[in-house]
Amino acid sequence: MESTQPSSYKKLFIWQKSMIFANEVINLTERLDTERKHFRLVEQLEASATSVPMNIAEGRGRSSQKEFSYFLTVARGS
Repeated sequence: MESTQPSSYKKLFIWQKSMIFANEVINLTERLDTERKHFRLVEQLEASATSVPMNIAEGRGRSSQKEFSYFLTVARGS
C-alpha cells in the first residue's frame, strides 16, 4: 500500500471525483426553494454527498488495505 500521509488521499482519483460530486450536490441544494418540511431532506442529501469523500479520506489514513476497503464500502453506501 502507498504511503498513508494525510494528504495522500487527495491524490486518489475517486476522492477527487467524489469532491466534485459533493460540491455539485451542495450547489444544487443551495438553489432549491426549500420549505421547512423539505429542509431535512436537503440536509440528508448534503450529508450523504459529503460523507463519500470523508469516508474515502478516513479509509486512506488507516493502516491496512482491509480497513481502506471497508471505508470504501461505507462511502459507496452513502
